[in-house]
Amino acid sequence: MKCLRSFLAVLCLVALWALPALAQDKIKVGFLVKQAEEPWFQTEWAFADKAGADLGLEIIKIAIPDGEKTLNAIDTLAASGAKGFVICVPDTKLGPAVKRKADSYGLKVIAVDDQFVNAKGEPMSEVPLVMMAASEIGAIQGNELWKEMQKRGWKPEETAVMAITAEELETARLRTSGSIEALIKAGFPEDRIYKVPTKSNDIPGALDAGNALLARYPDVKNWLIVGMNDNTVLGGVRATEGQRIPPANVIAIGINGVDAVNELGKPNVTGFLGSLLPSPDVHGYKSVAMLNDWIVKGVEPPLFTAITDAVLITRDNYKVELEKKGL
Repeated sequence: MKCLRSFLAVLCLVALWALPALAQDKIKVGFLVKQAEEPWFQTEWAFADKAGADLGLEIIKIAIPDGEKTLNAIDTLAASGAKGFVICVPDTKLGPAVKRKADSYGLKVIAVDDQFVNAKGEPMSEVPLVMMAASEIGAIQGNELWKEMQKRGWKPEETAVMAITAEELETARLRTSGSIEALIKAGFPEDRIYKVPTKSNDIPGALDAGNALLARYPDVKNWLIVGMNDNTVLGGVRATEGQRIPPANVIAIGINGVDAVNELGKPNVTGFLGSLLPSPDVHGYKSVAMLNDWIVKGVEPPLFTAITDAVLITRDNYKVELEKKGL
């Protein structure tokens, strides 16, 4: 009996001694985001943590608002013993510098949300990317606009599309072209789709673009508004309001969701019907899971993983849908 007690005591001591070693053996990975204060990135971080808990990883979360902090963060990760990181860069042109630094430390890197570009502004397709599928999300926008137009019984000959574009930005171009193509495929007349470029993808830039377009087509009764994000679409809505076009004669659907909350919370209904809310929860969890498989199992992630999950949020359901995603 004494021998058994002694054996058990030794076993307990060995187990207690091993616990810190096990904790130290937990794989560390980074999750770096450009705007940590934004709800989108807060949700990505939350689901990155969930993936870490499920997979036994330690997630090191770092805000990287500029280029200097981005490169310093990679130094920090390497010094802490991390094996890789997921990153949404503050400037896509940092891609080559990020890749070089990651390679110098032997760190695996996955880009999320925004694709790296090289010095010539060309996409760096050699870095794995997890990103909202731009064309597909645009197509959903176009189809939802068409469905609402049919629901209201609008005649195509009395309706036009205000497509606020930014052709120099790949994501913006793919979203708006995807939306336009879906509308044409559904039966909307192509010659009543009017494109207008915006100088900036925000409300003021889109407002100016929308005003310029409306001035050219004062006789259009009904407007569908297409844009690459919530703010460009809201700029178009503000333009219609400035031209005293009734909200009932405007259907506008944004993309991103989080930037539409204030608009959807207004007691008075505007021409802004809703927004396509993507899935930061999926982005956060999936990118970490892919990085884990790459580190632990040697399974290289696809060079492009398209996320097509999106739900239309409106004044009726936005609170519930945002809560579901932790937003």
